[in-house]
Amino acid sequence: MEKLKTRWGIRSNFQLVVIFIVFAINGSLSAKIGIYLMNLMGWTKENMQPVLFYVIAGILILPLYPLLLMVVGWLFGQSEFFFPFAKKMLNRISFGLLFKK
Repeated sequence: MEKLKTRWGIRSNFQLVVIFIVFAINGSLSAKIGIYLMNLMGWTKENMQPVLFYVIAGILILPLYPLLLMVVGWLFGQSEFFFPFAKKMLNRISFGLLFKK
């Protein structure tokens, strides 16, 4: 754990636990919201091929995850850690088109 704390620049074990909680909440929340949005558009497992359904869900969740990561991280008081983390994720998803270095 000390190696991870050093790499991420974390000062305490409490902060590390909060970061893990944020990652857990954000993963579940982004999947739930992504599936909910697909259902709103009328795309369900029942009317689509399962493989196509999960591919579209993955494509929808991919940009949703870092955006929600900033929101959930901010709610837990860890915006200093999560904003640069999410920005780097969005930059990788967009192949560097969103944020210039």
